[in-house]
Amino acid sequence: MSIDTSIFKAYDIRGIYPIQINEDLVYKIGQAYAQIIKPQSKVAVGMDVRLSSPQLKKALIEGLTDAGVSVVDVGLISTEMIYFATGFYKLAGGIQVTASHNPAEYNGMKMVREEAIPISSDTGIFEIRDWAAGENEPVKASVKGEVETKDILADFVKFALNFVDISKIKPLKLVYNPNFGYEGEVLKKAVEIGNLSLELVGLNEVPDGNFPKGRPDPFVPENRPEFVELVKSSKADLGVTWDADADRVFFCAGSGTFVEPYHMNALLIKGILKKYPASTIIYDPRYTWAVIDSTLENGGKVDSSRVGHSFIKEKMRKVDAVFSGEASGHTYFRDFYFADSGLIPLLIVLEMVSTEGDLDTLLKPYWDKYFISGEINTKTEKAKEIMTEIETKYADGEISKLDGLSVEFTDWRASIRTSNTEPLLRLNVEAKSQAKMEEMRDELLAMIQA
Repeated sequence: MSIDTSIFKAYDIRGIYPIQINEDLVYKIGQAYAQIIKPQSKVAVGMDVRLSSPQLKKALIEGLTDAGVSVVDVGLISTEMIYFATGFYKLAGGIQVTASHNPAEYNGMKMVREEAIPISSDTGIFEIRDWAAGENEPVKASVKGEVETKDILADFVKFALNFVDISKIKPLKLVYNPNFGYEGEVLKKAVEIGNLSLELVGLNEVPDGNFPKGRPDPFVPENRPEFVELVKSSKADLGVTWDADADRVFFCAGSGTFVEPYHMNALLIKGILKKYPASTIIYDPRYTWAVIDSTLENGGKVDSSRVGHSFIKEKMRKVDAVFSGEASGHTYFRDFYFADSGLIPLLIVLEMVSTEGDLDTLLKPYWDKYFISGEINTKTEKAKEIMTEIETKYADGEISKLDGLSVEFTDWRASIRTSNTEPLLRLNVEAKSQAKMEEMRDELLAMIQA
């Protein structure tokens, strides 16, 4: 069979079903996982709500078990729950059948080793690709792996609820939008088990792998108005929304202001450092000031990492960091196997809103001080030349090449990075005023798009 190897990405596998990814290929990927990762005990396998996920999960399990690997089939779950299953039950690995926030016609996989350590292009994905694409005969172990099914929802929710004092969560009105993914069911189970006094107002809350409103990604600005309007019209205290597999989480304040993850991370750091004093926080170069200031003001320590979950998780493990949050909506917790969760940040925010004031008030100090452009992507084949030109022009600033190029002055800074997978240059600008941010954003864009 001919394989489109481009579906094997830096952090996961994603392609159009059944053209680029199908049962035959997924069977081979299961076999390849067994050969490359060599799990010494059981592997968790789960899936998202996509219409093609059940048959792909079945093929994956067959590929693993034929190769002698036993499987814990955890069924329909959010991606955070595959990390939980792998870590909590001390399994040898985990694979989630999902294409995250991609449109309905896509599917794919996210894979981890023991302790939910990510498998990326540097640590196994490309070796799995090469094995699956090779002329290897099917592996038939002398003893076929066994399959057990396990409902892990209650265990996961109980684990997540331990991150907060649930007795402090007040009766709040919460709009929730899982974008037709599974996280609404996770939230409802948390309300039930935690006996939380929340009035839930659902939007796109019934799981539906057709994704009838298009790409299930709330980070795309055109996907936000319906959510924001419902928060305002229902007079909710706040709103929460996730991408379809719920490894990214986003919030809306009661005023109807969609909260950039950068500002939310600064607030989360404040709450986390109250519970874990003097701990280390990891940040990446896209935006830094609010995260650094919030950490230091609340008695923590900071360290930096390249962008991308595998780099961040590796750095967190290395320095035992308690938390990291990306501007893209991923939030990582040391006590959640250094993995990202969509539920835990919501619980922390609910506790903070219950004890410290409404979200608008809590976020105002960050909104008033840290002005950002949002990530602006430009297609270009001249990324290297552009970055050299920018470095030369702003050479009197502080220059960092930790990840792409960062330039920093007292009143503005910018991060310019190439995409891992596309001919794109990514620009993020922050400044001490809206006017300065817009000025430098436009100045840099003129250079990038010349």
